[in-house]
Amino acid sequence: MRQITIGSMRIDRLVEIPSLAFDKTWLFANVTDEVIAANRSWLDHRYIEPETGRFILSHHSYLVRTPRWTAVVDTCCGNHKPRPRVPAWNNLNQPYLENMAALGVRPEQVDFVMCTHLHVDHVGWNTRLINGRWVPTFPKARYLMGRAEFRHWEAAHRANPPTPVNHGSFEDSVLPVVAAGQAEFVETDHLLFDDRDAGLRFAPAPGHTAGNMQIHLNGRGDHAVMSGDVIHHPIQCAEPWLSNAADVDPAAALATRVTLLEELADTPSYLLTGHFPAPTAGRVVRHGEAFRFRFED
Repeated sequence: MRQITIGSMRIDRLVEIPSLAFDKTWLFANVTDEVIAANRSWLDHRYIEPETGRFILSHHSYLVRTPRWTAVVDTCCGNHKPRPRVPAWNNLNQPYLENMAALGVRPEQVDFVMCTHLHVDHVGWNTRLINGRWVPTFPKARYLMGRAEFRHWEAAHRANPPTPVNHGSFEDSVLPVVAAGQAEFVETDHLLFDDRDAGLRFAPAPGHTAGNMQIHLNGRGDHAVMSGDVIHHPIQCAEPWLSNAADVDPAAALATRVTLLEELADTPSYLLTGHFPAPTAGRVVRHGEAFRFRFED
């Protein structure tokens, strides 16, 4: 993804895992081979494996910089974290911080970490392992998390379930940030900056998790949406009814997805999702009664 400019904000894709293929029914329980075949003409080998039909996802953050502040949006899976139920995420050793350094940013330069939601593959680099302890990766940052979602997972964690909450990520990637005093809990409609050149606000995006959010960036007439997991794969632009297996409320997730697609369709606004493979960024266009995603090369 080339760098995108929204007002005075510069946006880069910060990669953890550039490409992972997931079984189609693991990602979308209601998908069919016929639906995949109907969309092959516009989704090439970068997005669906030709031999298997598996869906290809990227795991990445967004790095947002202005002259006044630097932010990271969603922090992927993280290194050295035990995730035995999903081998692709288990005990990773990825050059995430090296990739950040290549973009010109060190962890101590980050002012904000913004979480669209608190699933395991969106909070991992909130912390890193130092001397046997999970500590905040970004020592000077304010970590913005949805209040409602945190309370939801906190209640689940306190119930002491037989399997760790969110594959253990609540304990090793969220609670250490809270313990360090760096967490800031926000409402789903939180306005962080109202500047003409660099406006940033959270917006409700119900359905994927309890308290799920998306992030809108506005500046000098330009607009981008960081949608987190409102949409996982480009095929959902054409087939919004495809439901991710992790959606807590599939009907609400569908309504949120369709509303976002309608809002962005045939406009100059960028859609920046949490998992579209490279080149990742693009725009939504109408295609009959549905939509397509046009990648920006």
